[in-house]
Order: sequence, then C-alpha cells, then structure tokens
Amino acid sequence: MEGTLFSPALEALKLVKYERGDIQTKPFLDVCKFVLPILDKFGASMTVVKADISGNISRLDSRYNSNTTRFNYLYSFVQAEIETSSAKSSSSCTNGLLWLTRAMDFIVELFRNLDEHRDLSMSHACSHSYSKTLKKWHGWLASSSFMVVMKLVPERKKFIEVLGGENSYGDMENFCTAFSPILKDIHKFLTSCGLDHMKAS
Repeated sequence: MEGTLFSPALEALKLVKYERGDIQTKPFLDVCKFVLPILDKFGASMTVVKADISGNISRLDSRYNSNTTRFNYLYSFVQAEIETSSAKSSSSCTNGLLWLTRAMDFIVELFRNLDEHRDLSMSHACSHSYSKTLKKWHGWLASSSFMVVMKLVPERKKFIEVLGGENSYGDMENFCTAFSPILKDIHKFLTSCGLDHMKAS
C-alpha cells in the first residue's frame, strides 16, 4: 500500500521513547518536522501555525546540537534552565517546548476531528480544535487573527486527496493515537515544574 503524508511522522514516532519512558529529543523533533509538509497542504490558513512550530523546532534543535549528549532527552532542556532560573524567559527552550507541544495538541485535535467526524467541514474542524486547545492561551488579538485565517482552509475532499486519499484516515488515527500520550507526558512534566501555565505575551 502506498504511503500517505503521515508515513514519515509515524515512522519517527516509533523511535521517540525508550522503554523506561524517557522522551528522546531528536526523534520528537523529527516527528514535529514531519508535520510541517502536512500543514503546507492547508495553504495560507496554517502559515502562522507553521512559522510558530518551525521557530520552536529551530530553537530546540540548536540547543540540542550544542551538546547532543547532555540534551539527548527532552526534559534536560527544562532541567538545565530551571538550574539557571531562565526557564520562564520568553526566549527559553522551555517556552519553546511548551508552545511546540501546545501547537501539536491543536494538530492532533484537528486530525482527530477530521477522522472521527467525516461530515465535518474543514473550517468547523479547525475552529473547534482551536477552541479546545490553543485559544485559552492566546490573547484577544491572536485569537481573532487565528479565527480569520481558519476561514482560508481548503475544501475537505481536496485536502484528503493531497494527503494520500482515503488511506489517510487510518494513518491520521494512528498518528493521533501514538502522539497524544507523548504530548500528555510533556504537559504533565511541565506542570510538575510549575511551567505549564505561561500565556502568549
């Protein structure tokens, strides 16, 4: 069976965790990178989201590459910044990880909606997913802007075709099922450090 646009992300997800539950940095960032070509298929409606995700991936990638041994595991970014009291800085890797995880929450919720509610329009699926995830962390201006661009989403049938056709639904479900627990783990860790409540400035 021919693969879909989700195939690379699904392959990368297999490498994200060791048996003892540690989340590895590079495979996690790889999964996020493989989401970007999928977002391209949304056209202009996802430009802001994609730019935000790309920026946070780059920030974490750069830090990871500065010392791959020290930052082999995702939470080591946060622990290092807690030690230097810089975790709450807007330019910190902790903040980058937090917003990257929140963006991925939105993506997972969106694809879950598309998979489980096949009669839902793209714009409805997007706005519902946004309201359930990112909206509470955004100010009025960001939220208003987001709702405007959500109206630019492509027609659903066309979108599914460019993803890989009807086969995409199975991969969509598998992606959500595999990625969701990892995102929850990250939120749980950040909450335990008192770092999961930061809002957009």
